[in-house]
Amino acid sequence: MPVLMDLNQVSEPETTIQVTHASKRFDIYDTPLDRLKHIVFPKRTRYSREFWALRDVSLSVTRGETVGIIGRNGSGKSTLLQIICGTLRPTAGDIAINGRVAALLELGAGFNLEFSGRENVYLNAAMLGMTADQIERKFASIEQFAEIGDFIDQPVKTYSSGMYVRLAFAVAIHVDPAVLIIDEALAVGDARFQAKCFNKIRELKESGVTILFVSHDVGSVRTLCERAVWLDGGRVRMEGNAFAVTAQYTQFMSEGLGESEPIGISSQSADSAAGHDEEAKQSDQITESARPLASSANEEPINHWGTHIGSIVSAQILDAACRRQSVFTAFEPMIVRLAIQLPEGVDRRALSVAFSIKDTKGTDLIVRTTHDEKGVDFDFDGSEFEIEFYLRNQLNTGRYLLVAALEDRSGAVPQYYEYIEGACYFSSYVESDRYGLFLPDITEKIRVEEMPLDRQ
Repeated sequence: MPVLMDLNQVSEPETTIQVTHASKRFDIYDTPLDRLKHIVFPKRTRYSREFWALRDVSLSVTRGETVGIIGRNGSGKSTLLQIICGTLRPTAGDIAINGRVAALLELGAGFNLEFSGRENVYLNAAMLGMTADQIERKFASIEQFAEIGDFIDQPVKTYSSGMYVRLAFAVAIHVDPAVLIIDEALAVGDARFQAKCFNKIRELKESGVTILFVSHDVGSVRTLCERAVWLDGGRVRMEGNAFAVTAQYTQFMSEGLGESEPIGISSQSADSAAGHDEEAKQSDQITESARPLASSANEEPINHWGTHIGSIVSAQILDAACRRQSVFTAFEPMIVRLAIQLPEGVDRRALSVAFSIKDTKGTDLIVRTTHDEKGVDFDFDGSEFEIEFYLRNQLNTGRYLLVAALEDRSGAVPQYYEYIEGACYFSSYVESDRYGLFLPDITEKIRVEEMPLDRQ
Protein backbone atom coordinates (compact mmCIF):
# COMPACT_ATOMS: atom_id res chain seq x y z
CA MET A 1 0.00 0.00 0.00
CA PRO A 2 1.53 3.39 -0.98
CA VAL A 3 2.27 5.72 1.90
CA LEU A 4 1.96 9.53 1.89
CA MET A 5 4.77 10.77 4.10
CA ASP A 6 5.78 14.03 5.70
CA LEU A 7 8.85 15.01 3.70
CA ASN A 8 10.44 16.79 6.66
CA GLN A 9 10.82 13.41 8.34
CA VAL A 10 12.43 11.58 5.42
CA SER A 11 14.57 13.99 3.49
CA GLU A 12 16.56 17.18 3.66
CA PRO A 13 14.53 20.41 4.03
CA GLU A 14 15.48 21.77 0.62
CA THR A 15 13.76 18.88 -1.19
CA THR A 16 10.17 19.78 -2.09
CA ILE A 17 9.19 16.76 -4.22
CA GLN A 18 10.32 13.19 -3.67
CA VAL A 19 8.87 10.44 -5.86
CA THR A 20 10.22 6.99 -4.99
CA HIS A 21 9.59 3.97 -7.27
CA ALA A 22 6.10 5.16 -8.20
CA SER A 23 3.97 2.95 -10.42
CA LYS A 24 0.37 3.33 -11.52
CA ARG A 25 -1.83 0.57 -12.91
CA PHE A 26 -5.22 1.03 -14.56
CA ASP A 27 -7.70 -1.78 -15.24
CA ILE A 28 -8.98 -1.65 -18.82
CA TYR A 29 -12.41 -3.16 -19.57
CA ASP A 30 -13.54 -3.98 -23.08
CA THR A 31 -17.22 -3.37 -22.27
CA PRO A 32 -19.24 -1.82 -19.42
CA LEU A 33 -20.63 -5.30 -18.74
CA ASP A 34 -17.13 -6.59 -18.01
CA ARG A 35 -16.70 -3.81 -15.46
CA LEU A 36 -19.99 -4.78 -13.79
CA LYS A 37 -19.00 -8.46 -13.73
CA HIS A 38 -15.72 -7.55 -12.04
CA ILE A 39 -17.59 -5.59 -9.36
CA VAL A 40 -20.09 -8.36 -8.71
CA PHE A 41 -17.61 -11.25 -8.93
CA PRO A 42 -14.25 -9.73 -7.94
CA LYS A 43 -12.60 -13.07 -7.09
CA ARG A 44 -13.46 -14.82 -10.32
CA THR A 45 -11.57 -14.74 -13.60
CA ARG A 46 -10.41 -11.21 -14.34
CA TYR A 47 -12.64 -9.33 -16.73
CA SER A 48 -10.05 -6.64 -17.35
CA ARG A 49 -6.50 -6.28 -18.56
CA GLU A 50 -3.77 -4.28 -16.88
CA PHE A 51 -2.29 -1.08 -18.25
CA TRP A 52 0.70 0.38 -16.44
CA ALA A 53 0.78 4.14 -17.05
CA LEU A 54 3.88 4.46 -14.84
CA ARG A 55 6.56 1.93 -14.01
CA ASP A 56 9.08 2.46 -11.18
CA VAL A 57 9.49 6.23 -11.60
CA SER A 58 11.73 8.06 -9.12
CA LEU A 59 12.23 11.81 -9.08
CA SER A 60 13.70 14.28 -6.60
CA VAL A 61 13.22 18.04 -7.02
CA THR A 62 14.76 20.64 -4.74
CA ARG A 63 13.42 24.03 -3.73
CA GLY A 64 13.58 26.61 -6.51
CA GLU A 65 14.26 24.12 -9.31
CA THR A 66 12.37 24.30 -12.59
CA VAL A 67 12.13 20.81 -14.10
CA GLY A 68 10.70 20.04 -17.53
CA ILE A 69 8.75 16.84 -18.16
CA ILE A 70 8.78 15.77 -21.82
CA GLY A 71 7.57 12.76 -23.76
CA ARG A 72 5.15 11.62 -26.41
CA ASN A 73 1.39 11.51 -25.84
CA GLY A 74 0.61 8.55 -23.60
CA SER A 75 4.08 8.43 -22.05
CA GLY A 76 2.79 8.95 -18.49
CA LYS A 77 3.46 12.66 -18.00
CA SER A 78 -0.03 13.65 -16.87
CA THR A 79 -0.36 10.55 -14.68
CA LEU A 80 2.87 11.46 -12.88
CA LEU A 81 1.69 15.02 -12.29
CA GLN A 82 -1.69 13.87 -10.99
CA ILE A 83 0.05 11.56 -8.53
CA ILE A 84 2.26 14.42 -7.34
CA CYS A 85 -0.81 16.64 -6.95
CA GLY A 86 -2.69 13.96 -5.05
CA THR A 87 -5.58 13.57 -7.49
CA LEU A 88 -4.39 10.01 -8.18
CA ARG A 89 -2.85 7.52 -5.77
CA PRO A 90 0.04 5.38 -6.99
CA THR A 91 -0.42 1.63 -7.17
CA ALA A 92 3.05 1.30 -5.67
CA GLY A 93 5.72 3.66 -4.44
CA ASP A 94 5.90 6.68 -2.17
CA ILE A 95 5.22 10.38 -2.81
CA ALA A 96 6.43 13.10 -0.45
CA ILE A 97 5.61 16.81 -0.89
CA ASN A 98 6.80 19.70 1.24
CA GLY A 99 4.49 22.71 0.91
CA ARG A 100 1.40 23.86 -0.95
CA VAL A 101 0.94 22.59 -4.52
CA ALA A 102 -0.82 24.68 -7.17
CA ALA A 103 -1.52 22.90 -10.44
CA LEU A 104 -2.78 23.62 -13.94
CA LEU A 105 -3.31 20.04 -15.05
CA GLU A 106 -5.99 20.55 -17.65
CA LEU A 107 -8.23 23.30 -18.90
CA GLY A 108 -10.73 24.39 -16.25
CA ALA A 109 -9.95 21.53 -13.86
CA GLY A 110 -11.56 22.32 -10.52
CA PHE A 111 -13.91 24.96 -11.93
CA ASN A 112 -17.65 24.68 -11.40
CA LEU A 113 -19.19 25.58 -14.74
CA GLU A 114 -22.28 27.09 -13.16
CA PHE A 115 -20.32 29.33 -10.79
CA SER A 116 -19.06 32.75 -11.79
CA GLY A 117 -15.38 33.48 -12.22
CA ARG A 118 -15.37 35.31 -8.89
CA GLU A 119 -16.95 32.35 -7.10
CA ASN A 120 -14.50 29.93 -8.70
CA VAL A 121 -11.56 32.08 -7.57
CA TYR A 122 -12.74 31.79 -3.96
CA LEU A 123 -13.51 28.07 -4.36
CA ASN A 124 -10.17 27.15 -5.96
CA ALA A 125 -8.08 29.29 -3.64
CA ALA A 126 -9.86 27.80 -0.61
CA MET A 127 -9.21 24.28 -1.92
CA LEU A 128 -5.53 25.22 -2.11
CA GLY A 129 -5.50 26.20 1.56
CA MET A 130 -6.04 29.96 1.54
CA THR A 131 -8.31 31.62 4.07
CA ALA A 132 -11.14 33.95 3.08
CA ASP A 133 -9.14 36.98 4.28
CA GLN A 134 -6.11 35.95 2.23
CA ILE A 135 -8.24 35.50 -0.88
CA GLU A 136 -9.90 38.86 -0.33
CA ARG A 137 -6.53 40.62 -0.11
CA LYS A 138 -5.31 39.02 -3.33
CA PHE A 139 -8.50 39.06 -5.35
CA ALA A 140 -7.83 42.39 -7.06
CA SER A 141 -4.40 41.17 -8.19
CA ILE A 142 -5.88 37.90 -9.48
CA GLU A 143 -8.59 39.76 -11.38
CA GLN A 144 -6.07 42.17 -12.90
CA PHE A 145 -3.73 39.37 -14.04
CA ALA A 146 -6.56 37.31 -15.58
CA GLU A 147 -7.73 40.23 -17.75
CA ILE A 148 -11.27 38.95 -18.26
CA GLY A 149 -13.04 42.20 -17.34
CA ASP A 150 -16.75 42.05 -16.54
CA PHE A 151 -16.79 38.31 -17.25
CA ILE A 152 -15.42 37.79 -13.73
CA ASP A 153 -19.08 37.80 -12.58
CA GLN A 154 -20.35 35.58 -15.41
CA PRO A 155 -20.62 31.76 -15.25
CA VAL A 156 -17.39 30.16 -16.43
CA LYS A 157 -19.37 27.99 -18.85
CA THR A 158 -19.59 31.15 -20.99
CA TYR A 159 -15.78 31.57 -21.05
CA SER A 160 -13.54 30.97 -24.02
CA SER A 161 -10.61 28.57 -23.62
CA GLY A 162 -8.25 31.53 -23.29
CA MET A 163 -10.34 33.05 -20.49
CA TYR A 164 -10.33 29.69 -18.67
CA VAL A 165 -6.54 29.56 -18.78
CA ARG A 166 -6.04 33.17 -17.74
CA LEU A 167 -8.23 32.82 -14.68
CA ALA A 168 -6.86 29.40 -13.67
CA PHE A 169 -3.26 30.55 -14.03
CA ALA A 170 -3.96 33.77 -12.13
CA VAL A 171 -5.32 31.78 -9.18
CA ALA A 172 -2.46 29.27 -9.22
CA ILE A 173 0.29 31.88 -9.03
CA HIS A 174 -1.37 33.95 -6.30
CA VAL A 175 -1.81 31.24 -3.68
CA ASP A 176 1.89 31.41 -2.71
CA PRO A 177 2.62 27.83 -3.78
CA ALA A 178 5.74 25.94 -2.83
CA VAL A 179 5.24 23.85 -5.98
CA LEU A 180 3.67 25.03 -9.24
CA ILE A 181 2.72 22.39 -11.81
CA ILE A 182 1.84 23.37 -15.39
CA ASP A 183 0.68 20.73 -17.87
CA GLU A 184 0.46 22.20 -21.38
CA ALA A 185 -2.20 24.68 -20.21
CA LEU A 186 -0.36 27.75 -21.47
CA ALA A 187 -0.49 26.49 -25.04
CA VAL A 188 -4.09 27.71 -25.21
CA GLY A 189 -3.41 31.35 -24.39
CA ASP A 190 -2.47 33.97 -26.96
CA ALA A 191 1.14 35.03 -27.55
CA ARG A 192 0.93 38.11 -25.33
CA PHE A 193 -0.52 36.19 -22.39
CA GLN A 194 2.03 33.39 -22.84
CA ALA A 195 4.84 35.95 -22.61
CA LYS A 196 3.22 37.40 -19.51
CA CYS A 197 2.99 33.93 -17.94
CA PHE A 198 6.59 33.06 -18.75
CA ASN A 199 7.75 36.29 -17.11
CA LYS A 200 5.71 35.42 -14.02
CA ILE A 201 7.13 31.90 -13.98
CA ARG A 202 10.63 33.38 -13.96
CA GLU A 203 9.67 35.62 -11.03
CA LEU A 204 8.32 32.64 -9.09
CA LYS A 205 11.43 30.66 -9.91
CA GLU A 206 13.66 33.45 -8.58
CA SER A 207 11.59 33.60 -5.39
CA GLY A 208 12.25 29.91 -4.69
CA VAL A 209 9.10 28.25 -6.03
CA THR A 210 9.61 24.73 -7.38
CA ILE A 211 8.12 24.36 -10.87
CA LEU A 212 7.25 21.26 -12.90
CA PHE A 213 6.65 22.25 -16.50
CA VAL A 214 5.17 19.85 -19.06
CA SER A 215 5.39 20.93 -22.69
CA HIS A 216 5.97 19.59 -26.19
CA ASP A 217 7.77 22.83 -26.99
CA VAL A 218 11.46 21.97 -26.60
CA GLY A 219 12.42 25.65 -26.84
CA SER A 220 10.26 26.55 -23.83
CA VAL A 221 11.68 23.69 -21.78
CA ARG A 222 15.23 24.76 -22.60
CA THR A 223 14.47 28.39 -21.79
CA LEU A 224 12.74 27.81 -18.45
CA CYS A 225 14.26 24.61 -17.08
CA GLU A 226 17.66 23.63 -15.77
CA ARG A 227 16.77 19.96 -15.72
CA ALA A 228 14.45 17.72 -17.73
CA VAL A 229 12.94 14.26 -17.36
CA TRP A 230 11.98 12.29 -20.46
CA LEU A 231 9.21 9.75 -19.94
CA ASP A 232 8.52 7.04 -22.49
CA GLY A 233 6.17 4.13 -22.03
CA GLY A 234 5.67 5.06 -18.37
CA ARG A 235 9.38 4.85 -17.54
CA VAL A 236 12.12 7.44 -17.13
CA ARG A 237 14.09 7.16 -20.34
CA MET A 238 16.53 9.95 -19.55
CA GLU A 239 17.05 12.57 -16.84
CA GLY A 240 19.60 15.36 -16.64
CA ASN A 241 20.55 18.72 -18.10
CA ALA A 242 17.59 20.17 -20.01
CA PHE A 243 19.65 20.81 -23.15
CA ALA A 244 21.06 17.29 -23.26
CA VAL A 245 17.73 15.57 -22.58
CA THR A 246 15.77 17.63 -25.10
CA ALA A 247 18.50 17.06 -27.68
CA GLN A 248 18.14 13.29 -27.36
CA TYR A 249 14.34 13.59 -27.36
CA THR A 250 14.46 15.69 -30.54
CA GLN A 251 16.65 13.05 -32.17
CA PHE A 252 14.25 10.31 -31.08
CA MET A 253 11.24 12.13 -32.53
CA SER A 254 13.09 13.00 -35.74
CA GLU A 255 14.24 9.47 -36.40
CA GLY A 256 10.99 7.83 -35.29
CA LEU A 257 12.73 5.20 -33.17
CA GLY A 258 10.66 2.33 -31.81
CA GLU A 259 10.02 1.98 -28.09
CA SER A 260 12.28 -1.04 -27.73
CA GLU A 261 15.34 0.57 -29.31
CA PRO A 262 17.85 1.97 -26.81
CA ILE A 263 19.26 5.43 -27.35
CA GLY A 264 22.38 7.14 -26.10
CA ILE A 265 22.16 9.11 -22.90
CA SER A 266 24.39 12.00 -21.93
CA SER A 267 27.44 11.25 -19.82
CA GLN A 268 26.18 13.53 -17.06
CA SER A 269 22.97 11.50 -16.88
CA ALA A 270 24.53 8.06 -17.05
CA ASP A 271 25.11 7.78 -13.32
CA SER A 272 21.44 8.38 -12.61
CA ALA A 273 20.39 5.61 -15.01
CA ALA A 274 21.80 2.67 -13.10
CA GLY A 275 20.82 -0.67 -14.48
CA HIS A 276 20.44 0.49 -18.09
CA ASP A 277 23.71 -1.09 -19.27
CA GLU A 278 22.76 -1.18 -22.93
CA GLU A 279 21.91 2.52 -23.00
CA ALA A 280 25.12 3.41 -21.19
CA LYS A 281 27.13 1.34 -23.67
CA GLN A 282 25.62 3.19 -26.62
CA SER A 283 26.25 6.51 -24.86
CA ASP A 284 29.96 5.64 -24.67
CA GLN A 285 30.01 4.83 -28.39
CA ILE A 286 28.41 8.16 -29.26
CA THR A 287 30.80 10.07 -27.03
CA GLU A 288 33.89 8.36 -28.46
CA SER A 289 32.89 8.98 -32.08
CA ALA A 290 32.29 12.66 -31.34
CA ARG A 291 35.37 13.32 -29.20
CA PRO A 292 37.71 14.61 -31.99
CA LEU A 293 35.20 17.36 -32.80
CA ALA A 294 35.09 18.79 -29.29
CA SER A 295 37.19 21.75 -28.25
CA SER A 296 38.09 20.15 -24.92
CA ALA A 297 37.47 17.03 -22.90
CA ASN A 298 34.82 18.82 -20.86
CA GLU A 299 32.97 20.14 -23.90
CA GLU A 300 31.94 17.15 -25.90
CA PRO A 301 28.98 17.26 -28.29
CA ILE A 302 25.66 17.31 -26.52
CA ASN A 303 24.13 15.28 -29.32
CA HIS A 304 25.65 13.40 -32.25
CA TRP A 305 23.60 11.25 -34.62
CA GLY A 306 22.70 10.50 -38.21
CA THR A 307 22.75 7.74 -40.81
CA HIS A 308 26.39 8.32 -41.78
CA ILE A 309 28.35 9.44 -38.71
CA GLY A 310 31.85 10.44 -39.78
CA SER A 311 30.73 12.39 -42.84
CA ILE A 312 31.61 15.64 -41.05
CA VAL A 313 35.35 15.22 -40.61
CA SER A 314 35.87 18.46 -38.67
CA ALA A 315 33.98 21.58 -37.65
CA GLN A 316 35.80 24.74 -36.62
CA ILE A 317 35.28 28.44 -36.02
CA LEU A 318 38.28 30.48 -37.17
CA ASP A 319 39.36 34.10 -37.13
CA ALA A 320 40.23 36.19 -40.19
CA ALA A 321 43.72 34.64 -40.31
CA CYS A 322 42.17 31.13 -40.34
CA ARG A 323 43.36 30.42 -36.80
CA ARG A 324 41.24 28.50 -34.32
CA GLN A 325 39.97 30.84 -31.61
CA SER A 326 38.02 30.28 -28.41
CA VAL A 327 37.14 33.95 -27.82
CA PHE A 328 35.87 36.47 -30.38
CA THR A 329 35.47 40.17 -29.74
CA ALA A 330 32.60 42.34 -30.94
CA PHE A 331 32.29 42.56 -34.77
CA GLU A 332 35.41 40.43 -35.29
CA PRO A 333 35.37 38.40 -38.54
CA MET A 334 34.51 34.71 -38.10
CA ILE A 335 34.82 31.74 -40.43
CA VAL A 336 32.79 28.57 -39.90
CA ARG A 337 34.73 25.83 -41.69
CA LEU A 338 33.32 22.34 -42.15
CA ALA A 339 35.31 19.49 -43.71
CA ILE A 340 33.06 16.93 -45.39
CA GLN A 341 33.53 13.35 -46.59
CA LEU A 342 30.46 12.49 -48.66
CA PRO A 343 28.96 9.01 -48.21
CA GLU A 344 28.62 6.86 -51.31
CA GLY A 345 25.42 7.15 -53.30
CA VAL A 346 24.50 10.63 -52.08
CA ASP A 347 22.07 12.59 -54.26
CA ARG A 348 24.10 15.76 -54.65
CA ARG A 349 21.16 17.67 -56.03
CA ALA A 350 19.44 17.30 -52.65
CA LEU A 351 22.58 17.80 -50.56
CA SER A 352 22.78 20.62 -48.05
CA VAL A 353 25.43 21.69 -45.55
CA ALA A 354 24.17 23.66 -42.57
CA PHE A 355 25.39 25.25 -39.39
CA SER A 356 23.82 27.09 -36.50
CA ILE A 357 25.12 28.91 -33.47
CA LYS A 358 23.24 28.33 -30.24
CA ASP A 359 23.45 29.65 -26.71
CA THR A 360 24.05 27.22 -23.87
CA LYS A 361 20.30 26.73 -23.40
CA GLY A 362 20.02 25.40 -26.95
CA THR A 363 18.29 28.37 -28.58
CA ASP A 364 19.13 28.83 -32.27
CA LEU A 365 20.60 32.31 -32.73
CA ILE A 366 22.14 32.09 -36.20
CA VAL A 367 21.16 29.49 -38.80
CA ARG A 368 22.49 29.08 -42.35
CA THR A 369 22.04 26.29 -44.89
CA THR A 370 23.29 25.99 -48.45
CA HIS A 371 19.82 24.65 -49.35
CA ASP A 372 18.09 27.90 -48.46
CA GLU A 373 20.53 30.13 -50.31
CA LYS A 374 21.05 27.84 -53.35
CA GLY A 375 24.50 29.37 -53.68
CA VAL A 376 26.59 26.18 -53.78
CA ASP A 377 26.71 23.52 -56.51
CA PHE A 378 27.91 20.15 -55.21
CA ASP A 379 28.12 18.59 -58.69
CA PHE A 380 31.91 18.19 -58.84
CA ASP A 381 34.36 15.30 -58.93
CA GLY A 382 35.54 13.89 -55.64
CA SER A 383 33.82 13.26 -52.32
CA GLU A 384 36.01 15.34 -49.99
CA PHE A 385 35.70 19.10 -49.64
CA GLU A 386 35.69 22.01 -47.23
CA ILE A 387 33.00 24.65 -47.08
CA GLU A 388 33.37 28.01 -45.35
CA PHE A 389 30.76 30.47 -44.12
CA TYR A 390 31.86 34.05 -43.49
CA LEU A 391 30.27 36.33 -40.91
CA ARG A 392 31.06 38.90 -38.25
CA ASN A 393 30.62 38.33 -34.54
CA GLN A 394 27.54 40.25 -33.50
CA LEU A 395 26.83 38.19 -30.40
CA ASN A 396 26.70 39.75 -26.96
CA THR A 397 29.03 38.57 -24.22
CA GLY A 398 28.41 34.91 -23.46
CA ARG A 399 29.19 31.27 -24.18
CA TYR A 400 28.03 29.67 -27.45
CA LEU A 401 28.24 26.41 -29.36
CA LEU A 402 28.32 25.35 -33.00
CA VAL A 403 25.94 22.90 -34.62
CA ALA A 404 27.12 21.27 -37.86
CA ALA A 405 24.88 19.22 -40.13
CA LEU A 406 24.98 17.38 -43.44
CA GLU A 407 21.44 17.13 -44.79
CA ASP A 408 19.41 15.30 -47.39
CA ARG A 409 16.78 17.78 -48.62
CA SER A 410 15.02 15.49 -51.10
CA GLY A 411 11.87 15.43 -48.94
CA ALA A 412 9.71 17.99 -47.22
CA VAL A 413 11.55 17.40 -43.94
CA PRO A 414 15.37 17.30 -43.88
CA GLN A 415 17.00 13.95 -43.18
CA TYR A 416 20.44 13.95 -41.60
CA TYR A 417 23.54 12.13 -42.79
CA GLU A 418 25.14 13.61 -39.68
CA TYR A 419 24.08 16.11 -37.02
CA ILE A 420 26.46 17.37 -34.32
CA GLU A 421 25.10 19.65 -31.62
CA GLY A 422 28.13 21.11 -29.87
CA ALA A 423 30.76 20.42 -32.54
CA CYS A 424 32.84 23.18 -30.95
CA TYR A 425 32.41 25.93 -28.38
CA PHE A 426 33.48 29.56 -28.14
CA SER A 427 32.91 32.75 -26.21
CA SER A 428 31.99 36.25 -27.31
CA TYR A 429 33.37 39.24 -25.43
CA VAL A 430 32.08 42.80 -25.55
CA GLU A 431 33.96 45.39 -23.52
CA SER A 432 30.97 47.43 -22.41
CA ASP A 433 27.76 46.02 -20.97
CA ARG A 434 25.05 45.67 -23.62
CA TYR A 435 21.45 44.52 -23.41
CA GLY A 436 19.98 41.95 -25.76
CA LEU A 437 21.53 38.97 -27.54
CA PHE A 438 22.97 40.70 -30.59
CA LEU A 439 24.99 43.77 -31.54
CA PRO A 440 23.23 44.93 -34.71
CA ASP A 441 24.68 47.53 -37.07
CA ILE A 442 22.83 50.65 -35.99
CA THR A 443 23.79 54.22 -36.81
CA GLU A 444 22.65 57.20 -34.78
CA LYS A 445 21.74 60.62 -36.05
CA ILE A 446 20.24 63.62 -34.34
CA ARG A 447 18.45 66.34 -36.24
CA VAL A 448 17.84 69.73 -34.70
CA GLU A 449 15.61 72.08 -36.64
CA GLU A 450 14.52 75.58 -35.88
CA MET A 451 10.89 75.77 -34.96
CA PRO A 452 8.65 77.58 -37.49
CA LEU A 453 7.75 81.16 -36.56
CA ASP A 454 4.06 80.32 -36.22
CA ARG A 455 4.91 77.75 -33.51
CA GLN A 456 7.15 80.04 -31.44
